[in-house]
Amino acid sequence: MPTFEETLAEELLHAGKLDCKHRGEIAELAFMRKAATLGFAVAKPWGDSDRYDVVLSIGNAFSRIQIKSVWYKPPARGHYRVKTTGSAQKLYTATDIDFLVAYIFPKNAWYVFPVTLIEGRTSCCLSPGSKRSIFERYREAWDLMRPAEAGLAAEEVAAKAAAGP
Repeated sequence: MPTFEETLAEELLHAGKLDCKHRGEIAELAFMRKAATLGFAVAKPWGDSDRYDVVLSIGNAFSRIQIKSVWYKPPARGHYRVKTTGSAQKLYTATDIDFLVAYIFPKNAWYVFPVTLIEGRTSCCLSPGSKRSIFERYREAWDLMRPAEAGLAAEEVAAKAAAGP
């Protein structure tokens, strides 16, 4: 039986042969699997007319999630550039989504961004493992999408995470 790393390497080999649209669909599936294993209920809206890809719920809280993925990093660039806009370069706002989640295929890395962090941005430059990256604190930050404990609103939890340790 292959190890997780062997399976991931094989999946990446196949994903690299797909076009951007199909890789985005694979990222959505990977997100739904990951979120479900973390205890979230996952719903996929019918069609693709909305600005979000999936809806998560846990308890009575619902969140609209936009999923972005990146496959390639040019050798001359030290980071992965994740586009944080939709079609026609339209920026996401809090009226569109609650979180933008970015997946870096080659690193099997997830970043969970509250919409307030990406509003006004056209992209985020991510360097998995870098201590200098301002976005590293959002890597695997799945708890940001959980209902806030002690009555804190989700925005307060996101602001607390943005402030750092």
